Amino acid sequence: MPRNRRLAAAAVAAASMSLLTSACTGQSSGGATDDANAKTTITFWHGWNAASEVKAMQADVDRFEKVHPNIKVKVVGNMTDDKINQALRGGGSNAPDVVSSFTTDNVGKFCSSGAFADLKPFLDKSKIDVGATFSKPLLDYTQFDGTRCTLPLLSDAYALYYNKDAFEKAGITEPPTTWDEFDKDAVTLTKSKGDSYQQLGFMPTFHGYESTPSHLVAQWSPTYFDKAGKSNVAADPAFAKMFAWQQDLVKKLGGFDKLEKFRATFGNEWGAKHPFQTGQVAMQVDGEWRLGMAQDAKSKVNIGVAPLPVPADQKDSYGKGYITGTVVGIASTSKKQNASWEFVKYITTDTDAVVDFANDIHNVPSTLAALKSPKLKFDPRLKTFLDIAQDPHSNTTPASINGGTYQVTLQDFGYAFESGKSKDLKGGLENTASQIDKDIEKAK
Repeated sequence: MPRNRRLAAAAVAAASMSLLTSACTGQSSGGATDDANAKTTITFWHGWNAASEVKAMQADVDRFEKVHPNIKVKVVGNMTDDKINQALRGGGSNAPDVVSSFTTDNVGKFCSSGAFADLKPFLDKSKIDVGATFSKPLLDYTQFDGTRCTLPLLSDAYALYYNKDAFEKAGITEPPTTWDEFDKDAVTLTKSKGDSYQQLGFMPTFHGYESTPSHLVAQWSPTYFDKAGKSNVAADPAFAKMFAWQQDLVKKLGGFDKLEKFRATFGNEWGAKHPFQTGQVAMQVDGEWRLGMAQDAKSKVNIGVAPLPVPADQKDSYGKGYITGTVVGIASTSKKQNASWEFVKYITTDTDAVVDFANDIHNVPSTLAALKSPKLKFDPRLKTFLDIAQDPHSNTTPASINGGTYQVTLQDFGYAFESGKSKDLKGGLENTASQIDKDIEKAK
């Protein structure tokens, strides 16, 4: 199911996340001195708010309590990172012991500030090999600068949705595997209607819901930061190639102004009148949750799913995609860290627990074992997302000390470049890299 990770929200979270000063260690604040076998109650905060999601999370908690009858879990839902930060800063009896966040962008802050406890001592104690348990992208976005203060709790993968009936009418027999093929299909599928469109092959503008720079550039396998921690967006040609491709497709499909005028007719991204679900757009970048949303909306579109295309010179990496997900950590202020670890360990590494939760909430399982479990139930089309989650070429956006600010800066440049306000791609990316470095330096 969807969890809105729009960069606008990430920007607010980045601005509000104050740095905390406690040491980032599993033994911090005396929290790991409690007896995990004693009767106790821990408080768990999560961000889910839809009735079906809240029910699924509670079912996961109920399963844990059956295995650990001495530990009761008080669940508080609909919690944002801003609320989490305020509670962790204040501490006290009302603060959470365990926290789940949708904003992987803030892992850098959670780890570097000490807001969340270092999980390495707990992982070592439980003899859990994270490299054998989770795929590399998930390991990447749950740690920062060598400190692993979170673990993955289900994941999301991005892929290409396409209208199978529109493809058939246009004589297109299979989904595109390279961006060159994609561009041809997008043009073929586009049917103009006066100064607008009857059907658009693809909405390439960066405001087009999930067609963000970070989701698209993943198909070029970018490196956001160099070994010294400096922004790499101007030095790595992946970024320039993605922006050049996007601008070229904008021109092929009628130009920025015409596209934006059509985009203004779209329904809400999370509503029944999403443009892909209504047939206004024939191809769409989106996460696995779109299948369930289209079904709930009773969409008449005959939906096909495939990996996003790749550059022609990277054709051997077709099948990869952008991956993100939910993370969970233990508050460093918690006095019940050992009991909290039993809960975190269960919901993130117990295969049956991960599979059951994934089945209930219709997301991609986060452990390698769960991805292969025969108990996993899914729409056959979800297999594309499961494969992307396991593909060795799949990637994510790395954690940063100032959260998702660097992504917001890159996306802001994208808005300026696609609209023509910024015409110098090379110079614009150099300025963007410089601004990213300045922002990171200020956050240290």
